Amino acid sequence: MPGRLKVILTRRLPDTVETRLRELFDAELNLDDHPMGKDELKAAAARAQVLVPTITDVIDAEVIDAAGPDLKLIANFGAGVDHIDIAAAAARKIIVSNTPGVLAEDTADMAMALILAVRRRLVEGAAMMDEGRFEGWTPTAMLGRRLWGSRLGIVGLGRIGQALARRARAFGMQVHYHNRNRLNPGLEEELGATYWDSLEAMLPRVDVLSLNAPATDQTHHLISAERLALMKPDAVLINTARGEIVDEAALVAALDRRALAGAGLDVFEREPAVHPGLVNRPEVVLTPHIASATLESREDMGERVILNIKTLENGHRPPDRLLPPMG
Repeated sequence: MPGRLKVILTRRLPDTVETRLRELFDAELNLDDHPMGKDELKAAAARAQVLVPTITDVIDAEVIDAAGPDLKLIANFGAGVDHIDIAAAAARKIIVSNTPGVLAEDTADMAMALILAVRRRLVEGAAMMDEGRFEGWTPTAMLGRRLWGSRLGIVGLGRIGQALARRARAFGMQVHYHNRNRLNPGLEEELGATYWDSLEAMLPRVDVLSLNAPATDQTHHLISAERLALMKPDAVLINTARGEIVDEAALVAALDRRALAGAGLDVFEREPAVHPGLVNRPEVVLTPHIASATLESREDMGERVILNIKTLENGHRPPDRLLPPMG
């Protein structure tokens, strides 16, 4: 690949990342940060040697079919790649990479924050103060639920789930988990984690359920009406993973009939739309997909993108290369 690689970014990235990309490559920036439509993504794929998309860009077979002969790498800015047709890319001999391992601590922080916010009614209390409704302390006002001694169920005990488990242990919570594969005994002991091979068996036993699994065909609506019905009525649901893991209509129905005590959601089934039944509920805390939104994580993601591009440029396989699913 003679000359500087043509790298096209679909969205604005932190200044430090964009500056470094411009120093190293022929990088084309999206300075006004507008979301690219299908035609614009196809045009970018046709011109680029490296395309750097984000989670909001649907890089499907149609976009990949429009790629020019020089497109060698789709260097995703993010860990999740459910928006990219990896099989279609592989068929065109286009490598797909992501940025794993840099979001775990920040996302675990947000999951823990949502647990605290919902169980201790923090947002509801802050609104009371903002609206001037606080009339003084009473023994029964704004009663929440204690974290210490409660049980946390984690669905997906990967990097993020493990980081959350360590935080939960510091708060005195008992950690339970359901995973596709069981962890090794040493790590289970370190995390104090109890394994359940059946999600249905775990759900009735936990006070907080945190979703930390990727979006796949198998996890779509994993939290369904039937599984929500298995949870305790005083339990809460936390989702910092992917919105489509939860059937939002079923969640609203469970909240309406008080079959669930509350929810803390950072992701949504049809982003940026939010189910209207989740809005303006005191027992529900909603945040705008900001679990990984720290400057440090965004810069770390940019460094992984640059590493993958430089490795390709040097004639080697990018370290974060993804393979198409077996099927």
